[in-house]
Order: sequence, then C-alpha cells, then structure tokens
Amino acid sequence: MLLWLGVALLMVYLLIGFEVGAGGRKIRFLRDIAPIDAENAPPVTIIAAARNEERNIRAALQSLLRLNYPHYQILVVNDRSTDRTGTILEEMAKDDHRLEVLHVSELPAGWLGKNHALWEAGCRARGALLLFTDADVVLAPDVLSRAVSCLQQEGLDHLAATPEVRMPGTILNMLGLTFGFFLGLFTRPWKAADPKSHCHIGIGAFNLVRAAAYRQVGGHRAIALRPDDDLKLGKIIKKGGFRQQLVYGNGLIAVEWYASVREMVIGLEKNIFAGFDYRLGLAVGAVVFQLVAGLWPYLALLLTTGPTFAVYAATVVVISLIVADGARLHGYSPWYALGFPLTVGLLAFIIVRTLICTLSRGGIYWRGTFYPLCELRKNRV
Repeated sequence: MLLWLGVALLMVYLLIGFEVGAGGRKIRFLRDIAPIDAENAPPVTIIAAARNEERNIRAALQSLLRLNYPHYQILVVNDRSTDRTGTILEEMAKDDHRLEVLHVSELPAGWLGKNHALWEAGCRARGALLLFTDADVVLAPDVLSRAVSCLQQEGLDHLAATPEVRMPGTILNMLGLTFGFFLGLFTRPWKAADPKSHCHIGIGAFNLVRAAAYRQVGGHRAIALRPDDDLKLGKIIKKGGFRQQLVYGNGLIAVEWYASVREMVIGLEKNIFAGFDYRLGLAVGAVVFQLVAGLWPYLALLLTTGPTFAVYAATVVVISLIVADGARLHGYSPWYALGFPLTVGLLAFIIVRTLICTLSRGGIYWRGTFYPLCELRKNRV
C-alpha cells in the first residue's frame, strides 16, 4: 500500500514539475522589457489604501514620487488610521503636487475597508491606466515605464507583477516560498494570458489596469466584501473578456510581507478561507493534500525500507528540484527547498487555525474591523 502511494505521489510530482517548470518559463521578467517612450506614455493614476501604515508608508511613497514616468497622479486613501499615517501623508502631499490624499473616516455597510478605499480613489482617478498597489510596496524608478510598455506591446487590459518579497529570518522566507508554491499550483498564473482558460491572476503589490476595463467590470464595488481582492480583481477582469498577463517583478518591486512568523500566521487569517471561496471541504482537502503529498514523503524516509524507501527518496528529490527551481525564479535561495517539509506542516497548521478561528468567531478581523462570515459569503465571484 505504501509503495503504491509512493509511486502515485512520484507520478504526481513529475507532472507538477513539468507543468510548473514549463509554465513558469513562459512568464517574462519585467526587467527585460524596454521602457516606453515618453511621447507614447498614457497618463497613469497610482492608487493605494493605507490604514495604520506609519512604519512603511514614507519609504513606499518616496519610491512612487521617484518614478521616472512622465504623466502620473498618486491617490492615497487614509482609511480610518489611528496612528500617524494621515499626518505623514499630509506632510508629503505639501511637498509634491502629484500626491493627493483622501481621508475616509467611516466605513459604509457592505464593504471591506481596503476595497472601499480603493473604490473611492478609483472613482476620482484621472488616468487612462490605474495602478493598484499596497502602501508598503517599494517600486524602482523605471518599473512603471516598463510595465506600461509591456501592457501596450501585448495589447493587455490588465498586467499583474510579482514583488520581490523581503522578510527577516530563514524560516519566514522558507514559509513564503512554500506559500507561493501552493498558490502557483492553485492559480496556474502562466495560463492567465490564455483567453480559453478560466485561470486568472491578480497581485496586490502591482495590478495595472485600463481604467475603462476596471469600470466596465464594476471595479472594487463588484468585490466589495472579498478579502482576496487582488486575485478577484483579476478574475472579474478575465471574466469580462479582457486580456491579462503576469510578469515577474524581481529587482523592480519589493515588499516586506510579514515581519515575523507570528505576524504571518495572524495576517493570513483574513484571506485563506476566502481563497477557498469559503468551501470547508475544499479547505480541508487542501490540508490533507499538503500533509499526504508534502509531508508524508519525508516521513516515509524514516519509516520505510527497500523499494518503498527508494520510491519516496526519488519523490523527495523531485520535490526538492521543483521547489528549488521556483526559489531561483522568485529571488529566494534554492537551499530554502530543504525546509519544505517543515513549512508544509506550518502552512497546514495556518489553514486549520484559520478555519477554527473564522468559524468559531463567525467572521474575520481585518485591521481592527470585524466582518461577519455570513456577509462575506454573499460576495461570490
């Protein structure tokens, strides 16, 4: 029985390795795309929502103000912040006319705070293109010129770009790598550009969208109660018949995702269940898959012998090669692949903990606001 399970897992990972390896290489690096000429550059509005972001907001906005793009507007929404975020924004806005600050003091019913803030800014945006980013993301000066060039060359309506994730500590980076591995399996972003595929993509750090397409699909109003708003924005754009694509933003887009393992465990509470569309069976199935396909092959090396051991050893080698290859593509050390069994166990724990917390509370807490599960489930996309 264990031997045949090992054979099955080995076959599964060989198929995964082929698809992920081939698919990942179809995705271009944004740094390889030449910047757009100034005379052909359409106006862009950069939009970010900020709630209690005093730790990172200044560095993020300074990077936006250093962009070498010729025509752009920055709209930052101070979403009910209780720290110095609003003060910092106003101070910076006085020094540069391109930065406009909107202050939101109340959250209307039927909205998540971030989504409402982005929608408010989107309604006021003047650009032909809208760049949705996060208030802790740092952009290189030429990233927007390269992204707009790619969007224009490929005839796209939506371009998403992956950030270079910076986190302190080896375990945290290993966990980020494993999370990205399973997210890639779930979304298959290399298929987002295929109009015949249902696969879609969206990245909170960098979603560049044509304003006309954004408004035609209903913008953030259509995903008002989605904690996974970045991914769902990509979904409604794809469903609307528009063209989208993903590029790697290594070296051009950077974000400190989480500062500690504890912060990551708590932070993922808000959107993991949403990522499974609030389907308990799908979430439990994902945990079982992670434990059986991700953790068991390593345990089997300690518990089996002979041909069975050889099959699991081959499976572990294949897993390590796949994860190491993904690590290299996304700017991680390939050696982080050695931590895969540990981080798979941690990720399974995070999912189980999220399910318990969300179901027992009857909802999620996000940035100090409680959102009932019964309301969140209504916003199916």
